[in-house]
Parts: sequence; structure tokens; C-alpha cells
Amino acid sequence: MTVHDDDHPAPSNWPALTGTALRVAFGIIWVVSAALTFSPDFASHYVGYLHNAATGQPAWSAWWFQLWIGLVTPHAGLFVWATRIAESLLALALLLGFARKITYIVGLLFSLLIWSTAEGFGGPYSVGANNIGAALSYVLIFAALIVINQRSGPSPYSLDYLIESKWPGWRRFSAWNTAIRPTEVKHLSWRVQGPALAGVLVLVALLLAGLHSALHVQSPSPTAAAAAVTPLSLASSQPIDKARDARLPPLTPGDSVEVDIAVSDQTVEIASGVQYQAWTFGKSVPGPVIHVRQGQTVNVTLTNHGSMQHSIDFHAAITPPSLHYVDIMPGESIKFSFVAKVPGAFLYHCGTPPVLLHIANGMYGAIIVDPATALPSAAESYVLVQGEWYTQQVAGQLMAGDYGKMQAMRPDEVVFNGAAFQYRDHPLTAKPGDLVRLYVVNAGPSLWSAFHVIGAIFDKVYPGGNPAQAIDGVSTYSVGPGEGAVFDLKLDEPGKYPFVDHAMAHAVLGAIGVLEITAAAGAPAAAPPISKAPATAAPAPPPAAPAGPYKFDAARGASLYATNCAACHQATGMGLPGAFPPLKDNPAVLNDDPAKQIATILNGLHGEPINGTSYPSAMPPFAATLNDADIADIANHERTSWGNQARTISADQVKAARGK
Repeated sequence: MTVHDDDHPAPSNWPALTGTALRVAFGIIWVVSAALTFSPDFASHYVGYLHNAATGQPAWSAWWFQLWIGLVTPHAGLFVWATRIAESLLALALLLGFARKITYIVGLLFSLLIWSTAEGFGGPYSVGANNIGAALSYVLIFAALIVINQRSGPSPYSLDYLIESKWPGWRRFSAWNTAIRPTEVKHLSWRVQGPALAGVLVLVALLLAGLHSALHVQSPSPTAAAAAVTPLSLASSQPIDKARDARLPPLTPGDSVEVDIAVSDQTVEIASGVQYQAWTFGKSVPGPVIHVRQGQTVNVTLTNHGSMQHSIDFHAAITPPSLHYVDIMPGESIKFSFVAKVPGAFLYHCGTPPVLLHIANGMYGAIIVDPATALPSAAESYVLVQGEWYTQQVAGQLMAGDYGKMQAMRPDEVVFNGAAFQYRDHPLTAKPGDLVRLYVVNAGPSLWSAFHVIGAIFDKVYPGGNPAQAIDGVSTYSVGPGEGAVFDLKLDEPGKYPFVDHAMAHAVLGAIGVLEITAAAGAPAAAPPISKAPATAAPAPPPAAPAGPYKFDAARGASLYATNCAACHQATGMGLPGAFPPLKDNPAVLNDDPAKQIATILNGLHGEPINGTSYPSAMPPFAATLNDADIADIANHERTSWGNQARTISADQVKAARGK
């Protein structure tokens, strides 16, 4: 019997054999995991996994997810390859038993990182949660391997064992228990090792069978990750380059109108810089506006240049759907005619099942039928077709439809004429006193529109667009999916009058624009008649700062930010598109000179563009309600959160700024 110098029996290699079984089985899991990272879905949705993990998490953890989203988003390709290489090396090291000490530590830390980022700590933990995250179990397995390594010393079933026999110093990288030399391990007989190794092979076979079954089950993770990234989160801070021309096209004279519409698959812009793989009428979303007169015959030719069957359904027509609204395959055409008997603002759309999918993918447009007895002449006539986008990320800033969101009626955008906020940045225009006529058609496919022009009351509303149904003096009118209405208004004072879907959740998703009544050339620009209210009492001084020298308190800064700032700028620091600017990557926050940031918190701000975007909401001043230390803590929270890495400031700098 081989003995130690202290006459204790040589250690058995049973622990090493147990550790080997666990290590090899675990290595196979990592081989499969590494192989899956080379799939196109993994690369395409890498950032989406982080967005998905951040969804629903408590506010205190938002900074962590935003930190990683901010780090990964601009360098997604680098992180994808780093993950692939790391998992491949871990798998190889586990299978071979190479540098086990380093491998187990790195694997444990890497698994913790995955668990706390892409797996969202296994949460959020709420009703129905049933998984704490697979990577946490990986952490426990690595911890078990570390314990076994500490107890067993050298493992005859590893590459480390061969290296240690030649270079004993290698044990610094392979084992914690350096008191036992490889030659001191008591070897079991093959009568014992044989069945044990056979058991390992059975374990591996069962594991492979389980993995084979798992790999044939469609994982929801890529879909969930793709759906978590919204077009507005990807949109550029710059306005969309060019808005769709919303003017009503002229009538075609004569007794009949030829309408040729081609169906095609197109990539369209749905937010600034964000594209969508759409199905279209006439290469645009919405399709071309068709303008006819009551009594005209509409001769329709529909040609399908798309990749699947489509059809067309005119809400302005009285015609047999079984003859004219039938599906046509790619390369086919259909011709039919109808008489525009009823005046109004109508929808046309694809009627191929599932209709929800076809409309939500962009297959809709407006047909305007003027009454035989014309309405009063309007100086400006605009057509607004409201629609909804339900998206998932394909790659980068390219989106496609998400049918699950469509069924759940959870749009990522609600838009006028296909793109979010385009008429906020490129207003519709008219002159003071002009009669402006707005033809509003709600394509849906699912949400109602409460159409409203802020600062105005409609002179006339024509439900359905039919003059026989005219209503006077309405401020807001609901237009259901598939419906239309015509709105007449005159505005005498120059200014900007926002038009919105007054279901405000829809407005913040993009259903907002501006009707600008322009002043006469040379007329002075009007300014809001704001003045200081008479003081009723001397304002109370801000609360006293803590005694002693200032030191940034991160927890206090987070609490003050949550109380005073998060409602507008959000816990994520991302603000609200079109309303409140982001603080993440904000130039004033990142600047080494904090003067602008401090002045903004002290005195408020309104109307100043940030990264080229103007925000209508005003930030109030906090000089009277927060002391110097409070403002410094808030500023430092902003400068060190969400991936921001700016130099912290002191309360003395805030004090100095108060005097300016």
C-alpha cells in the first residue's frame, strides 16, 4: 500500500471518478449550449434577450439591465463572438479536464453573469413564475466540482493528470489540494472502474437522449427576445427624413375611374431609421389614396406581385365578395367594377385570412368618395389613415410582424399614415381662417381612435364621411376599426395645434401630429402670455443639507431620483419618446463640465433640442425644493447609471451654480 509521510493511507480515486462523471456530463451540456450560440437566431436576437430579461423587473434593478443593454447594443457582434468563444472553451476544458481550477472559477462567474443578465435573475418573480434560471443550476454544479476538486486532489481521468506528471507546477492551475501528488492516488481495480465508467456512459447516453428531445421542441426564447425590442426603442433621435404627403389627391373627371393596384412585399419605414417587412398595396403603407365622386364607376385591377395569396375588400363598394374579394396567387390579376353609390371616407384592405395578419402587415388604404353635391370647398384637405404596428426584431433596425401581439392587441406603434410621429416633426399646414378638412380612416386592425385636435372644436363632423350625418360643434369623435369620418375646422390664430388619438396610450406610441396655422409673412411670432404670479408668501428655503463634507450616497441618489425625476425620465433613464428626453447618453449628463446639468435641475428647461430632438414638455425647477446635496446626489445618480460613466460632482458645485 502506498502511504503518505504521516502514514495515512493513500487517497482513493472514488471522488475523482465521481467528479469526472459530473464534469464530462456537464461538458456535454456546454457543447450543446456552445453549438446553439452559432445559430442565426442567437446572433440576431442577442440584444433582444437582454431587453426581454429586463421586462417586468423591479425598479431597483433597472440600472443593471440598462448598463448591459448600453454596453452590448453598439457592439453586439463582438459580444456574440465573445460568448461563442467562451462557451466553446468552457465545453472543451470540461470534457478534457484541462486547467480545472481556472475552468471551474471562470465557469461559475460566467454562469452568474448569464443568470443576472440574459436570464434576468430567473425572474421577474410573480404569479405563474416557475423557473429560477438554468444558469443558476450551472453555478451550483461548478461549485460542486470545486468542492470535489478540493477533496480529491489529482484526477487520473483528466488531461491535467498527464500534464502534472511531467510538470508538477501545473497543479497551480488544476487543483486546490496540492498536498496529494498524482503518484499517491490509490487506483481502483478495473473490476470496480469498469462498472463505474459504464455508469458514466449510461448517464451521458441519458443526457444525450434528453438533449435530443429538448432540441426538437421549439424554444420560445428567440421569439420572446425579438418581441421585446420595440421600434421606438430603436428609432433614431433625429426626425424621420420625409413625411408621407397627406394631401387629398384630385378627382379624376369622367364617369369612370381606373384603379390599378399592385401588391408587393416591401420594406417600409415605420419610425425614424426603423424598417418593417410589410405587405403593401402600391409599395407603401398605407396604400395609395383613391379619390372618386359619388356615382362614378370604379374599375379595379389588382395584380399580385407578392410572395403569397392576397385580395382586396373595398368598404365603399356594394358588390359580391365571393366574386370580387377572392384570393389571387402570386402572378395573378383580378378585374372588377363597382359604382361608388355612397359618399364617405372608407377603408380598403386585404381580406385574405387571417385578415388580422394581412391588415396588421400593412395591407390597407383609404378610398374617399365625394358626395354628388359637393361639400363646401376646403382650402386644405388631408387624409390620415390610422394603423397599428405589432413587431418583432428581425435584425438590427429591421422589424417584422408578431402575430401573438396582434391577437393580444398589444401594438408597439399606433401611427398616422404608416410612421410614428412623422407629422409631429413635419406638420400639416394651413393659413388662419382657412377651412381645413381632415379625412380620417381607421384601418385598425383592432383599436378604436378618439380623434381630437388640441385647441380646436370641429365645425362639422361627418360620421362615415357622409354629409347626411353631419354633427356640429364636436371636440372629439371616435372612429372604430374599419370606419372613417370627415372633420372640418377653421382656426383663426396662428400656432401649432396637435392632432391625436386621444386614447393617450396610442398617442405616446406615435399617433400624434401637428396642424400648423402659419402666420402671414412678416407678422411677428406670437409668444405665450406667461407672467410671474404674484407672491402670496415668501418661498420656503430648501431643506438643510446634511452636516459635514459632501459624499455621494448612491442609495440616496437613487431614492431622490425615483421621487423627483423617474415619472418623466423613467427608472431606466430612457425618458418617453416625444415627451421627455432620455438621460442615458445625454450630452449634458456626460459632459465633464456639469454646469448645464446642474443649471437644468436648479432652474428647469423648456424648448431646447437634445440630440437634435425637441420635446414639448417643460422640466420644472428644483432650486426651491432640493438642497445642494440633494441635487448633487440626483446629478451623480444620472451620471453613473444606465451605462453613463461621467465624473461625479460635489455639493459645492451646486452651491456655486445657485449664485449665478
